[in-house]
Amino acid sequence: MSAAARGAWDEEFDFVVVGSGGGGMAAALTAADSGLSTVVVEKGAMYGGTTGISGGGIWIPNNPTLKAEGHDDSRASVRRYLDLLTENRVPAARLDAFVDQGPAAMELLGKSRWMRFFWVKGYADYHPEYDGGRPLGRSVEALPFDTRKLGEDEKHQRRNSLKGPLGLWITAKDYRNLAMVKRTWRGRWASVIAAWRVSSNMVRRRHMATGGRALVARMRMALKEAGVPVWLRSPMTELVTDAHGTVTGVVVTRDGKAVRVGARHGVLLATGGFDHNREMREQYLPEGGRDNHSAGAVENVGDGILAGRALGAALDFMDDAWWMPSVHHPSGATIPLVSERCIPPSVIVSSDGRRFTNESSPYVNFVHDQLEGGHTTAWFVMDAKARARYPFAQILPGMPFPKAFYENGTVHRADTVAGLARSIDVPADALTETVERFNGFARTGKDTDFGRGDSAYDRYYGDPTMKNPNLDEIVRAPYYAIRIEVGDLGTKGGLVCDENSRVLREDGSAVAGLYATGNTSAAVMGNEYAGPGATIGPAIVFGYLAARHAAAVTRTGARTAGDAP
Repeated sequence: MSAAARGAWDEEFDFVVVGSGGGGMAAALTAADSGLSTVVVEKGAMYGGTTGISGGGIWIPNNPTLKAEGHDDSRASVRRYLDLLTENRVPAARLDAFVDQGPAAMELLGKSRWMRFFWVKGYADYHPEYDGGRPLGRSVEALPFDTRKLGEDEKHQRRNSLKGPLGLWITAKDYRNLAMVKRTWRGRWASVIAAWRVSSNMVRRRHMATGGRALVARMRMALKEAGVPVWLRSPMTELVTDAHGTVTGVVVTRDGKAVRVGARHGVLLATGGFDHNREMREQYLPEGGRDNHSAGAVENVGDGILAGRALGAALDFMDDAWWMPSVHHPSGATIPLVSERCIPPSVIVSSDGRRFTNESSPYVNFVHDQLEGGHTTAWFVMDAKARARYPFAQILPGMPFPKAFYENGTVHRADTVAGLARSIDVPADALTETVERFNGFARTGKDTDFGRGDSAYDRYYGDPTMKNPNLDEIVRAPYYAIRIEVGDLGTKGGLVCDENSRVLREDGSAVAGLYATGNTSAAVMGNEYAGPGATIGPAIVFGYLAARHAAAVTRTGARTAGDAP
């Protein structure tokens, strides 16, 4: 773009946010609160990004909701936990910013009457056994929300999978209890509550949303109240820079026309990762994780990462993702396996018929072990008892697997373990030995091979009626094997940023006027995952920090203390 054209704006704002997920929306709310005129430009026809189809957890220690419940961490314990997780791969200044400014970010969101949260008490940090980890967890979620209040914007909100039949709505805690409907009184009571909700919604005609969809709906209401427009179907095609390399705006396609949008204080890239970009997956991700079984928003093809890279931005963690063991649904959908891996009478084996890790471990760790061990083919093996007691891949307890699962080779069934092994082409003697050894662990309540059930995280989705909530004998025919794919919730790698979310070059200098957050930026969690919501939490915090920094920067060159590249 010519120098003359750079100054010819069709629209101009103080701050331009590219992407309408949780991090982008939080940044836009922060910018508006700071007095900046702000716009959110969204590539897709629906707003909410991957946040909108997620569980919606937010992992930000010492946030106001936790403090109100008496859950108050020492700063030292939080930093110790993150230090152990990130293993010196993340700059200390970034970790400090997340820990120190996270509560302020949530306080700012809480200034809106629409933003209300609750603590998911008991949903443990993913490594509660680490120094600073918490067995009761630090995750909060948005309160359920009636999306009718969105008015015309309701039909433009991205859907998620936490809405049941006949308007049934469930939170993450509800799901945990309902998973035990055949096993515990809490599960049975949860089913009574579910029936009441269905009846209530039919009478009151509510459109209740939970999880990520509730979070996005509440943020959208807050944006409307703050006067921040959200442009849908408006993909960014270019970052505009001046003669000094400062990002001064963007070009978006709107209604079929190129629209030049000026950004007096900066541009934030919150466009997600490169989840659905085949070439980037092939280039960056490890063998075994390159096939696209991503649950991220379909628009996530690395737009922001590529735009930043074109300006000389540094990249990091490009070989990693927020991995998630998944099942390929015959419809083409990817179904993440979270609670399912805690089903007691079950094991996961590789093509050699052997276990290779703790099945109930945090999903990123599970897939790391799978990829590092070369176990790209994996099978979830369980018995008829498991199928009768617990839900699996959105199939209710006791319900048969649909015929299509067998037809596409996802599910196999046999009357013996050896017969099942032959069906999935693994050594029968190895699988038989694996099941027998596991059954011995189930009888003693101790998995001496991989420690399954030792962690509070393992036990969260386990069966509390068992000696070890994650161990039970696999003994009742028929036996099932379900093929497990290496899926993900999005990619981890992206633009290297500083503690103010400014995008950095390889030499450490900042690309003036350019910020990034969420999966467009290199993960502040490094190769790990602190707890439920450790994707959305940092996205919110660094979106907040970007907007605060941008508000303190003027195009006349005045900058805040310590702002020099």
